[in-house]
Formats: sequence, C-alpha cells, structure tokens
Amino acid sequence: MAVEHPPAMPAGDQTRIHDIGYRGYDGPRLGRSYARRSLYSQSLRGAYGLGRSVKSKVLPMLLFAVMCIPAAIMVAVAVATKAHELPVPYTRYAIIMQAVISLYVASQAPQAVSRDLRFKTVPLYFSRPIETADYVRAKFAALASALFVLTAAPLLVMYVGALLSKMGFAHQTEEFAQGLVSVALLSLLFAGIGLVIAAVTPRRGFGIAAVIAVMTISYGAVSTLQAIAYTQDSNSAVPWIGLFSPITLIDGVQSAFLGGSSAFPGGIGPSGGEGALYVVAALGLIAACYGLLIRRYQKVGL
Repeated sequence: MAVEHPPAMPAGDQTRIHDIGYRGYDGPRLGRSYARRSLYSQSLRGAYGLGRSVKSKVLPMLLFAVMCIPAAIMVAVAVATKAHELPVPYTRYAIIMQAVISLYVASQAPQAVSRDLRFKTVPLYFSRPIETADYVRAKFAALASALFVLTAAPLLVMYVGALLSKMGFAHQTEEFAQGLVSVALLSLLFAGIGLVIAAVTPRRGFGIAAVIAVMTISYGAVSTLQAIAYTQDSNSAVPWIGLFSPITLIDGVQSAFLGGSSAFPGGIGPSGGEGALYVVAALGLIAACYGLLIRRYQKVGL
C-alpha cells in the first residue's frame, strides 16, 4: 500500500508579514513613576468604589457617612449650646469609631490586593516598567490615603464647627493638628496590617473575615487583660499589655505625646519612656508590614 507524502514545500523563504491594521505606539515612554502614580490613583479611587459599579460604592460611602455623622451632630450640639469645648477631643474620635474603621479596612484591603491574586494579574503588572516595590508602595499608599480621608474628614467637620462656635482658634488648631497626626499614624498601621492579611489569600471573603478577626480579637484580648491587671492592682502592667493591639498602640502614642486622654482602664496611659516604646513599636510594625508585602509579592510575581 502506497503511503502518501505531503507535497514538498517550494524552495525559498515562505515567511510573510501581514498588515492587520495595528498601529505602533510612537508616543513618549512614561516609565515607572507614571505607572506607579496610575496604580496609586486607581487603587485610591477603587477604595471608595469610584470608577466601579454602584454596588461597589455602597459600603465605603456608607462607612464614610457613619464616620462623619456623629461629628456633625456634636458640632450642632456645641453650636446650639454655645459650648466652649467639643464633647469629644480630636484624638479620641478615631478610638471611639474603631469598629467602623476596622470594618472599612476589612472590606477594602482584600479589594485592593485579593482580586489581583485571584485572577493572577500580578505578573502582568511586573511585565511592564514596574517592580515589586512599586506595586507594594502604590497599594500601601492608596489604602493608607483612603483611611486618612475616612478618619480625617470627621475631624475637619469638628474643627470647622468649633471655629463657627467661636471656640479658641489657637487651642482648636493645636488639638486638630494633634488629631491629624494620630489618624495619619493609625492609617499607616491599619493599612499595613490589612494588606498583609489580605495578601495571604486570593479569596476576598477569607480576607475580610481574617482582618475582622485580627482587629477584633486583638483588641478584645488586650482590653480584657488590661481590665484584669487593673482590678488586680497591677497598674504598671496595663501600659505594657497595650502594646499588643493596633488600636491600643495608637491610643498609647497619642496619650503619651499628642495630648490625648487614655482609654486604658483607670486612664493609666504610658509614661514618657513607655510612650517612646509605643512609637517604636508602631513604626516597627508598619515597616514589618511593608517588608512582608515585599517578600510576598516577590514570590507572587514569579
């Protein structure tokens, strides 16, 4: 039985180049800095659902309103009663509203990073003129900025209301500045912790649950241990226990250096030396979160 062979290719190079209508890019190459800024702005907008569906805007905008409404009510009361001080100091407001802040972090940190992990788009970022550190910095800065907007907006409402009530300008400005420093540190710390936890899993639901668990359990455990130490007359242990929860860490920093009153049992805040340790611990934790994110995305980007 004869075996048929395919016809022999004619001699010579048969390569053909077909013009299918694509036009080459001949504009400027904007480089890493532009890509980093674009990723930052896109992530910041996404933290409030801007540029996304209406459904994505509901929760962040609702939480933003929940943060600002109590401040507006306090201002209205202060104006109506012609009070000389706001009911709640600037440095205390974020501590009181910690549950709302934690919920915001839990909802937006996974949104910032988990989708890229789930759909395996991270290597596509690194195929462009952007490196691991650029990606991490953009995401970290975006979530921290979104948190700062969330926590600083009610302070601004309180400050404007205080000035309208003709409270002391110098005094209110000083306390407002202290409050801004406090929420800036809180924003960096909470953003770092939230992103590290969310970057562990590509499942957004798991990330949300994990962030809520870490924030809630750590604060509950620390508060319980502080209360036990206080009732057992171990007052010196109260500030040391506060080092092991993000929100109590911020509370200790602002009560030691930013003129805030401590929410610890009995109002026992850290002393000067202990307060310095709180600052070191907060900055060290932020740096550790950044390092862990760099390490994580060096593996993901392979």
